[in-house]
Amino acid sequence: MQLHTHTWGEGDRVALLIHGMMADHRTWRRVGPALAARGYRVIAVDLRGHGASGRGEYDPALFAEDIVETLPTGADLALGHSLGGLTLSLAVDRLRPKRAVFSDPAWHLAGPAEGMGPELFAQFKSAPRERIRAMNPRWEEADVDVEMETLAVWDEATVLGLGRLFGADLLPAAPVVPSLVQLADPSFLISPERASLLEERGFEVRTVAGAGHTIHRDDFDGFMASLEGWIQPL
Repeated sequence: MQLHTHTWGEGDRVALLIHGMMADHRTWRRVGPALAARGYRVIAVDLRGHGASGRGEYDPALFAEDIVETLPTGADLALGHSLGGLTLSLAVDRLRPKRAVFSDPAWHLAGPAEGMGPELFAQFKSAPRERIRAMNPRWEEADVDVEMETLAVWDEATVLGLGRLFGADLLPAAPVVPSLVQLADPSFLISPERASLLEERGFEVRTVAGAGHTIHRDDFDGFMASLEGWIQPL
């Protein structure tokens, strides 16, 4: 599937942005321009079932196939958040960016035994603004606005297609390209034990102190600071 994309900047370097579940390219409203200011041409996708991209069957392998079909290979940077991090990890061997950043990646989705599951996740489709605001007290109002807009066009069936992954261990065995794993504090997806395992496997792991799961909206400055050495400086 050819995905809808949004581009910021006209730089010589290319950066790819892949959003998480329930979001679309608009989640990067501050990150895209910030990377463009550093000389990147920034391309952000809407995954299938999200934003302006098409609908269809939903499976991690299909998400990965879509970004391989849509995005250029050999980018200077590829960054995926949550589901986008999982999707990037399944496609990185074909996209072959020079560097990859996995922002609080969905490499362990809590299963029903842990109080979560796909059906519960899908209920966020109808979450009222007050709940979004209460769950994300550090977000700017513009990010709450974006969340409400992206939920309105999100196909909640996407999360039901990931049902078999809930409770599974999805950690990559090794980085395909130089890779940073950026974690929330605490991360509900990557435990300290899993973070240590990732370091043993060759990933660099950095935690953004006090940040929630959507690090780039919860603490934009901390998010950007944690990318030092991984992105083009100003």
